[in-house]
Amino acid sequence: MQAGSSTQASKGSILVADDDTAIRTVVSQALTRAGYEVRATGTAGMLWRWVQNGDGELIITDVVMPDENAFDLIPRIRNFRPDLPIIVMSAQNTFMTAIKASERGAYDYLPKPFDLNELLGIVGRAMSEPKNRSLQVETIAQDEIPLVGRSPAMQDIYRILARLMQTDLTVMINGESGTGKELVARALHDFGKRKRGPFVAINMAAIPRELIESELFGHEKGAFTGANARSSGRFEQAQGGTLFLDEIGDMPMEAQTRLLRVLQQGEYTTVGGRTPIKTDVRIVAATNKDLGGQIAAGAFREDLFYRLNVVPIRLPALRERAGDVPDLVRHFFIIAEKEGLPRKHIDQEALARLKAYSWPGNVRELENLVRRLAALCPQETITAPIIEAELSTDHRHVSTPAASAVNANYPTDNLPMMIERHLTEYFGRFGEELPPDGLYDRIIRELELPLISVTLAATRGNQIKAAELLGLNRNTLRKKIRDLDIRVVRSLA
Repeated sequence: MQAGSSTQASKGSILVADDDTAIRTVVSQALTRAGYEVRATGTAGMLWRWVQNGDGELIITDVVMPDENAFDLIPRIRNFRPDLPIIVMSAQNTFMTAIKASERGAYDYLPKPFDLNELLGIVGRAMSEPKNRSLQVETIAQDEIPLVGRSPAMQDIYRILARLMQTDLTVMINGESGTGKELVARALHDFGKRKRGPFVAINMAAIPRELIESELFGHEKGAFTGANARSSGRFEQAQGGTLFLDEIGDMPMEAQTRLLRVLQQGEYTTVGGRTPIKTDVRIVAATNKDLGGQIAAGAFREDLFYRLNVVPIRLPALRERAGDVPDLVRHFFIIAEKEGLPRKHIDQEALARLKAYSWPGNVRELENLVRRLAALCPQETITAPIIEAELSTDHRHVSTPAASAVNANYPTDNLPMMIERHLTEYFGRFGEELPPDGLYDRIIRELELPLISVTLAATRGNQIKAAELLGLNRNTLRKKIRDLDIRVVRSLA
């Protein structure tokens, strides 16, 4: 179909392919009004013939066509005319669609529905840029979809990630706890050009401050007390791959200075070492803190921030993309079933209740809920009353049988008296002799056990809420649960 003509000089010729007549018409009319010559078709076969004839200076194509998928056609077009920009539009607006478009060598990807002004802006850039984009065609595994969601907020993230896959640009991911920052970092690695290298993650909040430099850069034998052998650091372990610096806002200032030097010079020395070591890693950092506020308070280096914040990505809270909740729920139920848990279904009223919830723990909280339902709910179909019973209780003030049982064993109404009695009894076991060394650690351990147990029981095993109540970092709480061998019990009631 030939769209209407224009009296002004043509800006160039564009080929449009979409089996939806309405979309073809709207796109063609918008492009024609903008001064382009347009040819539009509803089949991949006709588009391919035009390409073979040398027609068009740019292609806009849908993915699903009646005779051929555009992702199968694009590599042929790129081989035949490598300088021809291709813009992909699709209603299958998932993370994998954006990645496929990028891997096949498309100039850009637009999820349907899209804004015509945005399309015109992309067309203008594509027509004016040098036509020398390289072809990247690879088969990507689809066993696991790393990111889930079709909301506009997630579509923006998919497009950013697709553009970053074949680069080594440093990325800073910002978002609340539980939004999936490490998942995004892994996607950048697993679908990027460093995917054959290692992915190494380090959480700054989970490592004692005095050990962070050794963890990052490694140490030599004898570098400090207890350094009985040389140990490699995360930079060495991540060589040729990706280093994910999680909770970067918790990095101490002295370690920030060393990290800045590495980013500036591309080399580092181990703790206690003298020989510089060249590093070849892609840095992805993440935080749930306001680094701008930390810079103002003198807790974070401004020059390091600008080194890390080359490409900022903000992950939306789940409450900001409530429309993705149904897809996420189905995704987590599928994973639970693959892990051997019973198959579950969820009705529309239950989904509506989940979408209306505020999700302070974000996607992680939703995933925990779904797994708990899959494991413990006897019904095959999850209904609204089941969800209501799960979400309506204020976990911060809940009094459960488990919590009551723990409180009976560990009364907390008079902690100072309890501690004094505990110490008196402890010293009394040894009579005239002093107790063994390590008194502080032992007493802290014995007090931490009931304190954390009570809090976990009160929050029905919700570690995010327990960490908030205790004033601990979530990762610190997880480490203490492991170290103290605390059994976390989650219940539906």
